[in-house]
Amino acid sequence: MKAIEVQHLTKTYGSSRGITDISFSVEEGEIFGFIGPNGAGKSTTIRTMLSLIYPTSGTVTIFGKDSVKEGPEVKQEIGYLPSEVFYYDSMKVKDLLAYSASFYKKDCRKRMHELAEIMSLDLNKKIEDLSFGNKKKVGIVQGLLHEPKLIILDEPTSGLDPLMQQTFFHVLEEENRKGATILFSSHILSEVQRLCNRVAIIKEGCLVAVEKISVLRENNHKRFKLETGSPIAQEQLDVPGVSQLKTENGTTTFLFRGDLNVIIAKLTGLDLRNLWIEEPDLEEIFMHYYEKEPKQ
Repeated sequence: MKAIEVQHLTKTYGSSRGITDISFSVEEGEIFGFIGPNGAGKSTTIRTMLSLIYPTSGTVTIFGKDSVKEGPEVKQEIGYLPSEVFYYDSMKVKDLLAYSASFYKKDCRKRMHELAEIMSLDLNKKIEDLSFGNKKKVGIVQGLLHEPKLIILDEPTSGLDPLMQQTFFHVLEEENRKGATILFSSHILSEVQRLCNRVAIIKEGCLVAVEKISVLRENNHKRFKLETGSPIAQEQLDVPGVSQLKTENGTTTFLFRGDLNVIIAKLTGLDLRNLWIEEPDLEEIFMHYYEKEPKQ
């Protein structure tokens, strides 16, 4: 059985763009990435999947159950972390989490304390006294305390410092090892590459593709920036896989997809003063990853 099956999901807001004809599926036990720039439609898709907002058309089934018609039953199996968390400021963290736990037919106290310790979360503090990052930790513990079969995370690492992000990733990997299915939404490609088996890419409300991470890595571009002592002629970088070549004030930039050894061999013949090689942002991947032939 598939954990999630999204079929032709559309949500419109009058003349404003929502999402259009989204279809993908997630296998049980999979860590599935859902990526796109901010404003691409990730949160709208997730909220519609969870029937927090209702679709204009299309269907979502979660563990074989319709997410709208069988919504309350479906939600018992789900842990959800929204991109922004808002709580009752005057409540203590432990009281808020105990209230959340009361909606599930199990004793969550032991798990709540375990997660709070792992995430370095003070259960005795009031919500209003927490930083943005600590409020995010509350959301993480809240989403995981009932040990859900399906974990849906919308931009979960915003507000977490790098060390806590690593701790959080370890928690997710452990939940997955125990059998949980995870849908992980992000605009940060490196996070998705670390955790996920497959990824759906959304842009401007439409699904661009569903790919294995291994394929995405193989086809990924790198962004090069060079500072040289003498001008670079266009033909000096006439290599298959180079695109968007620009030179300005002694600085040359381009995108490259292919064997890094080939382009590095070309660069050794230049009067290099500085060299930067970076991961491109998602917009650049969207623009170039799906071209049938790279621009020369």
